[in-house]
Formats: sequence, structure tokens, C-alpha cells
Amino acid sequence: MISFNQKTHIILLTKTFDQKNTSMALAMTTKILMSIVATTMLIELALAVDHSVGAPSGGWDTSTDLSSWASSETFTVGDNLVFSYTPNHNVLEVSKDDYDSCSTSSPISSNSLAPTTIALLGDGSRYFICGTPGHCDQGMKVEIKTVVAASPAPPTATTPASPAPPTATTPSSPTPPESTTPSPPSSTSPNTPSPPASTTPGTPVPEKPSPPPSSAETVKMTAVSMMGLGFLMMI
Repeated sequence: MISFNQKTHIILLTKTFDQKNTSMALAMTTKILMSIVATTMLIELALAVDHSVGAPSGGWDTSTDLSSWASSETFTVGDNLVFSYTPNHNVLEVSKDDYDSCSTSSPISSNSLAPTTIALLGDGSRYFICGTPGHCDQGMKVEIKTVVAASPAPPTATTPASPAPPTATTPSSPTPPESTTPSPPSSTSPNTPSPPASTTPGTPVPEKPSPPPSSAETVKMTAVSMMGLGFLMMI
């Protein structure tokens, strides 16, 4: 029999074991989630593209056609803008209205340390100008339109080719048996029996008298007669 103290000890051990298992499961789940997040970030970093503003024929200055440059590029969420410029320039991110009017009074952000890297973390349009007086009016501004990366197309479901219907074969009609017309029996005229040849009776030959029996035949006839007589006597 198990005592009360032993039962209590077993229950405590079971609870401790369950708590340890729960803690280990939570720790394992946390590690898995952190690994997934880290892997996702690494993939995004690996796929991210750095766009040097105005490159390769120009840069962030008043002489580069920045509008044409932007229209030739594809900006995807996760990419980066890299502004390279001289100390007399800077980079201001502004609203659409301030971009159109080249207003520098209320920028969203301001950067004056080159090179300036700006991450494109969401889709949509963003607007950048140079804050140096007169530079925005000279064309030193750019609109960046960011799009979401296209997801890979799902594999095309291939419909299995339906088997071709069996070819209907028309049963060949049996060839009718050749009609054979029985040839009429050839009329054979019965042979006329030839008349018996007439034989002219010859002149009868006179019979010769049979010779007298020899002595051997006489003995044989005598023996046969004796046997027949003996048989009659036995009866």
C-alpha cells in the first residue's frame, strides 16, 4: 500500500515535471518564432535593392533629370534610396503639396549628412526635395512610387489529358457462302450387255476307266472303316 506521504510526493513530482515540460515548450516556441522573424528579415535584406538617386549618369544635384531617372526605376517595398551629394545640398522629405510648391517650411524629415540612406518600408508615393533655397525650383526634387513585390505565381494545375474514346469498330458482315449450283448428273447410257458368245458343243470325249486303288489307299480305307466300327460298338 502507498502511504499518504508517498502519494503527495508523487503528485508534487508530477506537477514539477509538467511545469518543466511547459517551460521547455514555451522556450522552444519562442526560439522558433525568433528564428522565423530573423529568417524573414534576412530574406528581405537579401532581396532589398539600393537605388543610388540619379545614378549612373548623375546624382542628387540640379543638373540631373531626376524625374526621368525615377520613371526608369522600379522601387519595391524593402528597397533603399541612397542620396549622394555635396555639402551645399541636403535631403528633405515633404508632403505632396510642399513638393508641388517647393515649400521647405514643414518637412517630414531632414537629412544633411551624405550619403543619406532612406528605407522604403511601405508602398505608395514619397516626395523628396533639396532644402537649399532655389534648388527645388531648379528641378532638384523627386517623387518615388513604391510597389509591393510580386508574389511568385502558383504552379499551374495541369489537367490530366482525358483518354481518347475507343474507336467504334463496325463488325464486318459475314461473307455469304458461295452458292454452288450442283452440276446435273451426266446422263450415262447403260451399257448394252453384249450377247453371250455362242459356243458350239464339242464332240464328247469318252471317259477312261479309273485305275484301281493302290495298296496304301486300301490300307487307309480299311483303318478308317475299323475306327468307325469301333466307335459304333462303344455306343
